Amino acid sequence: MGKIRLPVGTIVPDHIAVILDGNGRWARSRGLPATKGHEAGAKALSEVIRAARKLGVHTLTVWGFSTENWKRPPAERRKIFEIIAELLEKEIKSAKEEGARLIHLGRKDRLPNKLLEAIFKAEEETRHNTKYILNLALDYGGRDELLRAVRGVVRDGVPAEDIDEELFSSYLDTAGQPYPCPDLFIRTSGELRTSGYLPWQTAYSELYFMEDHLPDMKPENLKKAILDFSHRRRRVGGKDRVKHFTFKPEIAARLELDWWRLSKIPEDKTFTQYTVDHLQEVWGLSTKHATNAAKCMALAVLFGNKKNWKSATKSMKEFYELLRGEVKLAFEPSIAAGLQVRLWREMQAGHRVDTTSEIEETIREHLSEVYRISEFQAAKAAHLKALATAERSLAENALNSSNRDIHWSRAADYLEKYYRALKDRVA
Repeated sequence: MGKIRLPVGTIVPDHIAVILDGNGRWARSRGLPATKGHEAGAKALSEVIRAARKLGVHTLTVWGFSTENWKRPPAERRKIFEIIAELLEKEIKSAKEEGARLIHLGRKDRLPNKLLEAIFKAEEETRHNTKYILNLALDYGGRDELLRAVRGVVRDGVPAEDIDEELFSSYLDTAGQPYPCPDLFIRTSGELRTSGYLPWQTAYSELYFMEDHLPDMKPENLKKAILDFSHRRRRVGGKDRVKHFTFKPEIAARLELDWWRLSKIPEDKTFTQYTVDHLQEVWGLSTKHATNAAKCMALAVLFGNKKNWKSATKSMKEFYELLRGEVKLAFEPSIAAGLQVRLWREMQAGHRVDTTSEIEETIREHLSEVYRISEFQAAKAAHLKALATAERSLAENALNSSNRDIHWSRAADYLEKYYRALKDRVA
């Protein structure tokens, strides 16, 4: 596995819980037996475990076998247990090298002896490691965990008035861990349910669903999930501590449209002033910072018109560095600049209103990065901005003034709707 890095300022979850799904479907789609899917899934999981630690995740919890999985054919169950035992043997070695502790979650009374031996060995030999934790949920079910916890409370004769969240948590499988509650919940294979996974612990977890089956999951998928998590605003029932935006959508839209219409001549003083006004309205910048940022924007547009993308990217990076220094958001200037320039390049490639998917994807990534919202939260605004961008392209290439005015009018309408949708997310 090559180097995998996160941008400066990324908020990394302390605990990620993953439902490993799609091994069987991956195998069937390739005409292979389900056991081959489990083998491929185990290989992918090993890479994900390594990547999680390199990215700074302290606790990783993976669900390898549920209480409901006993319904599977005996031969498939045996193969799963065999693969897990082999995985544990390999993980003991890397856990010792990397300071990770291996912990089993779930029931131990029904698992086969060979697998139990591997579990006991892994837990015992890594017991004193504290740098990372790998929780392996085997014969685990969320309801089963809660029932076992309740039985434990009853068995110990705890008075009803003494039962609180802290005490109840001490009877759960994650008791005593530094980060028992996952910050981020991931499920592979496109399934959109939690299936009772760690029901008590995931009460405030951020949910992330991947289309890829487990065997196709790569470290880059994990990195993308962490970046998406980093963009989310976690209130946990409290107030939002992230900067709020107070711009008026109709004013922001008008100002952006004004400098759009002058973008072919960015040296013009009017273009710079429109950009200054727009930056002050949307971001609340001081006149000094807005003027300096506008000059960087003008240079970037000038280079972009000449298709000098390297210089355009450099100027946009300077623009976003100035912006970040003033508004204190944790986006990465080089990423934001790269996405902005990618959008300009896609526009110059000649996209029309009915072919805006690439533009929309770029805008969604850009909004997610700059405004620190998830791509899901950015989707509506990105769609409207893509439509506005397409109308802008049509207006700039219109052959007569009548059509040009129609497209600029539509662009204005979409831009205002875009800023309203954006404010719904960032206000």
